[in-house]
Amino acid sequence: MQPLPALRQHANTLYPEKAFQPPGLTLPTPGWMRSPKSTSLSNLLKHILLKSTLLKLILVIASSNNEASMKEVPVFVGRSRELATLNRLYETGTFQFPVIYGRRRVGKTTLINEFVGKKPVVFFTAVENNARINLENLSRAVALFEHPDRDPSLAPLYASLQQAFEAIFERARSQRVIFVIDEFPYLAKADPSVSSILQALIDRASADSKLLLLLCGSSLSFMKEQVLGEKSPLYGRRTAQIELKPFDFFTAMELFPQRNPIETAEIYGMVGGVPLYLMQFQNGGTLRELTEAALLDPNSILYEEPSILLMQEVSKASRYNAVIDAIANGRTQSGEIATAIGSTTAETSYYLKELERIGLITREQPLGGKGKRPIYRLSNNLFRFWFRFIAPHTSSIQRGMPGRAWRSIEKALSEYMGPVFEDICNQWLWRQMARDESAIEFDDLGRWWGNDPQRKQEAEIDIVGIEGTHVVLAGECKWRNEDFPASALEKLRHRTNLIGNADEAQLYAFSKTGFSQACRAEANRSGNVRLVSFSDMVSA
Repeated sequence: MQPLPALRQHANTLYPEKAFQPPGLTLPTPGWMRSPKSTSLSNLLKHILLKSTLLKLILVIASSNNEASMKEVPVFVGRSRELATLNRLYETGTFQFPVIYGRRRVGKTTLINEFVGKKPVVFFTAVENNARINLENLSRAVALFEHPDRDPSLAPLYASLQQAFEAIFERARSQRVIFVIDEFPYLAKADPSVSSILQALIDRASADSKLLLLLCGSSLSFMKEQVLGEKSPLYGRRTAQIELKPFDFFTAMELFPQRNPIETAEIYGMVGGVPLYLMQFQNGGTLRELTEAALLDPNSILYEEPSILLMQEVSKASRYNAVIDAIANGRTQSGEIATAIGSTTAETSYYLKELERIGLITREQPLGGKGKRPIYRLSNNLFRFWFRFIAPHTSSIQRGMPGRAWRSIEKALSEYMGPVFEDICNQWLWRQMARDESAIEFDDLGRWWGNDPQRKQEAEIDIVGIEGTHVVLAGECKWRNEDFPASALEKLRHRTNLIGNADEAQLYAFSKTGFSQACRAEANRSGNVRLVSFSDMVSA
């Protein structure tokens, strides 16, 4: 190739006019990016130099802007207790076997990466494939640990999983090594003998080993039954277990330092505390824009997430979908749910137990009361939101009309947020007691419902706290754009007297906005009432 055409090709390869888009910037093709009219060697060299200099300048500016915006959102939040547990185990220098499990997207791998840091580690992520592919990947992981400067794809293949495990255990006799098996259920599915192999190695070599073996998995049912369960070959070998749960609201707030706390609460109400779900709302924009992009777009990761998560845990997902849909739309007792899905009570009971086992619903009975039938509530905000607002509008969403779904959301969001706010108030009470900032102590928090014989109607209390057999607090939570009225405080006091053993209960009034003057006057007069606004909770 002649020098001039070769130079022109080099320039177009390095700085293509169409392909270049600096991070965070959308630019039309400016004049200086276009090819020079003159094709002389000197002009072409000047053009390359100009492109190079200006592109570097823009990249520096874009990088600075990105770094500035990154400082607004912490990369790693929460998980301090879990991280402390892992570091404590590591610092013993002896064999340790922690097990980490939790549903998809909850941040298990992020926690492990934060813990590992620059520590010596064999990090192996199993894949949903056959044993041969997983053995190849494990061999590469070991090779990368042994020779980090070499190409792991050229690593020799171990003859078996047992041989690879033995090599890692052998290395850990002389040095501290972390061995992570992420997505362990996939490996166990590919080779069912893996748990027995690990059991034998642990029993034989753990006494003088410096290995920290860390198993991690997303399938809650598998990890609880096949790793932690008493029928598992690994039963009794673990030295710690960490069930990684979604963030509470107050930890979730750390991901949105610049957003209005009320909108952050509404985002939390939509998707719960799973970090990856929350991160879909971290871009700038109105709540409607973010909701339409994250939840009302068929191409978004959250749109299909409930279906994927359910299929991972159960077979015949359609029946479970029907149960979840019934609960999301107000059927809370087993009989009501059975009627709604057209099933027998016995069959419905089985579905409810399975959904409770995998953590998607909770079975509640009135705290401090007896004899009332249990009710079922969705414990996963994404499922509750999806079945309440997205499922009825899937046809219009699929046809690119998210506005219909949004209007339904906007109309009912305040009412939908009621149970979410109750949950946030529960979290705040626990946090206050953990910080020794609570005026009272309690053993448990829950809800109460029962009969009001005086007014001849059903009565409910949003939050009840008990210590021993005594009710020590009762709370009413109102997520409304109006002040908490004195009448609601009087109703709370009346209903608290229905429970029994509640003579000295502290009353709490929780409000999104504030309290009426009459309510404040009544609280001051009573002496056993605490008024807590949402702004008080988020500023504490």
